[in-house]
Amino acid sequence: SHVRAAGLTVVARDPYASAIVVDADTGKVIFEDRADMPVYPASIVKLMPMLILIERIEQGLLDPSEKVKVTADITRIGGTQVWLKEGEVFTVEELMYAMMIRSANDAAAALAEHVAGTRANFVEMMNERAKRLGMTSTRYSTVHGLPPSAGQKADISTARDQAILAMELARHKGVFTYTGERKRDFRPDAPIGGGRVEMINHNPLLGEVEGCDGFKTGYFSAAGFSIVATAKRNGRRVIAVVMGSKTKEARNAKAKELLAKGFLELPPYQPEPTAASATSNAPPAVAEEKPQTRFWTGKRIAFAVVGAVAIIWGVAALLQRRARPAGLEY
Repeated sequence: SHVRAAGLTVVARDPYASAIVVDADTGKVIFEDRADMPVYPASIVKLMPMLILIERIEQGLLDPSEKVKVTADITRIGGTQVWLKEGEVFTVEELMYAMMIRSANDAAAALAEHVAGTRANFVEMMNERAKRLGMTSTRYSTVHGLPPSAGQKADISTARDQAILAMELARHKGVFTYTGERKRDFRPDAPIGGGRVEMINHNPLLGEVEGCDGFKTGYFSAAGFSIVATAKRNGRRVIAVVMGSKTKEARNAKAKELLAKGFLELPPYQPEPTAASATSNAPPAVAEEKPQTRFWTGKRIAFAVVGAVAIIWGVAALLQRRARPAGLEY
């Protein structure tokens, strides 16, 4: 079976196997706990196909309205799906929603084949992109994150590497169209029970945590429950990664707690961009102008305006006093 793990070591722990919190704008690590421990990302794997697809759309190499025809092989994929049938045709956009909202494995596979010809070719693209991002502890073997069948290799990553990927995703605003959507129908024109799938986003933090708009959950038994979560408040974005919780409840609670911790510990003004780790090759966010510079420039302007107003007010008050009748209190 595609969904039965082939002798994998269980990494799930209580409350989690590993975690990390980063400032999405600078890469500054706010909190980490065993962030370099190898784990199974499960369906979080789909974040890399999402990045590749969004980048290709932005580069004009892929059109969201392009038609994708379902092959027979796609219909045999297990796990969570939208039950694609051989010969059906969907747009790239429809399948991207299915991949991110429902975590549909068949949608991820169909997109991979459409872009790269074969899933194996697309996995090569995923590993190449991970390498360029500096995700040094990540090895992708699938496009969807299902546990391996006998003879296959498992997808391997770390909390730190997933934070690096999430930072890159957050730079592409189009991603949030897909990851922030809570509900959407697949095959909306078909009747319920006749092909329509009511897709509910697997991310439990959407609508519960202020500013949450991504990214993705993952689970299979050996991997435990994982999430790459992000939220934006007052122009600042935090990413929290929790990998390998024993229960969904523990994962959700920790993700909420770590996002809150991230916002509490964000400095009031952005520090200089730094990498997610000293050894990471992830490209730092490029600031147009140092926030400190903007801050001090703003203060100088404010002081100048206040000073001018004070002088005008003082002169006016002096003239007014001279014009007032003696002995009256104003």
